[in-house]
Amino acid sequence: MHSLSIFGTSSDAGKSTLSFALTYLLHHRGIKVAPFKAQNVSNNSRVCDSGGEIAQAQYFAAESIGLPTSSDMNPVLLKSGKGKSSSLIINGQSRGIKSVLDYYDEIQTLKPVVKEAFLRLRSEFACIVAEGAGSPVELNLMSRDLSNIYISTEFRTKIVLVADIERGGVFASIWGVYNLLPEVLRANVVGVLVNKFRGDMSLFDAGREIIEKEFGIPVLGVIPYKSFNLGFEDSQSLLNYTQDVSQSIITVGVLHFPHISNFTDFEPLVADRQIDLRFIKSLHEAQQCDLLILPGTKRTMNDLEWLKKQGFDTFLKESGKPIAAICGGYQMMFETISDTEGIESDEPASVKGLGFLKGEVCFEREKRVKKGVYSLFGLQIEGYEIHNGMAEPLWAQKEKVYGTFVHGIFDNNDFRKMLFSQINPAYRGFDFQAYKEESIRSFAAHVEENMDMDRLMKALIE
Repeated sequence: MHSLSIFGTSSDAGKSTLSFALTYLLHHRGIKVAPFKAQNVSNNSRVCDSGGEIAQAQYFAAESIGLPTSSDMNPVLLKSGKGKSSSLIINGQSRGIKSVLDYYDEIQTLKPVVKEAFLRLRSEFACIVAEGAGSPVELNLMSRDLSNIYISTEFRTKIVLVADIERGGVFASIWGVYNLLPEVLRANVVGVLVNKFRGDMSLFDAGREIIEKEFGIPVLGVIPYKSFNLGFEDSQSLLNYTQDVSQSIITVGVLHFPHISNFTDFEPLVADRQIDLRFIKSLHEAQQCDLLILPGTKRTMNDLEWLKKQGFDTFLKESGKPIAAICGGYQMMFETISDTEGIESDEPASVKGLGFLKGEVCFEREKRVKKGVYSLFGLQIEGYEIHNGMAEPLWAQKEKVYGTFVHGIFDNNDFRKMLFSQINPAYRGFDFQAYKEESIRSFAAHVEENMDMDRLMKALIE
């Protein structure tokens, strides 16, 4: 059986979401399938079951079908670093900081890493759904393209193009990407999925005919827009969430740090109809909130400086509003933050924290990457840690301040009920896990209803 590559014809076309949906649908057709992305660029990562970290998109796709996660699903991960550099994660483990130029100069050394990870998965699974990255036809970078050209060429994957009709230029993007692909890869294109369609579907009948007859590319389906507030891969997709606030009784403001990370922490709040979730950048917005959250960040000291410039440091102390702080945000709550080796900051530095908690945060070279069940706030909470800044304690509760290094606390129904009912006794709470399961099932069914899944299956097994 062939494996499958998902190429986007433009940025933010919906590759991650449709890769998850196709993984889910193949699984429920009895195919032993696994998600994969050779190289991901994202600050939103998760600790996998085998240890180490991978990007959220592949973690989510595996989780949706009950598959244990491993670093083979995303062997190369880049996170924003200092200046024009990135933190390089290989096979789940941090390998330090690389400049963009050095990374591309050494790209050939990563091809064996990617190949070995793919082959390990292929030895266990009948089909790999390999998500592409960005555009597959950046002509000046195609020889350095791990996620699109390399994987599809090396493993002769079948290819599905995903085109975003919402952003305009859908015909040019489909024609351009298809015709700029190497001839050997064009032969493996099964068809195109036209994504995020709004309005009367019959209005695109002529468009489908143009793509199929004039371009010679089968249209596998036209997928109507459907909001899906799970599995956010990056901050751009996060800001596209939709929320029904007609029944909200609590307004929650998440400080939108320039280097915000692990923002899937807030998916349960997007889903909760009693919560109005906002990502805020100003004191005016903060004044309208009942709870303020300091989220995770890839650049703690830089984002602390941003926070102070906006005047949030004084506001947090004087407003008396409840505060929840997670990972990088929690580190800001201490008296001092020291990065004496320049691990995260541009140069060795020590800065004054917000001072809500006594003690010092010290950055260490060895990152703590861990998942499990933690005793936090009097509850047993499943979560994970990814951080270089170290301090004690692991969590703290002081008057209206709740803070911890552990991500995932809002996934816990009991924690949300405890916290929000203190803010407003009318808060009822809800079962996030049941919501998540139903949302996954419903979205996958929506994709299946609007595409020719049988045609895709036939191409995979021919």
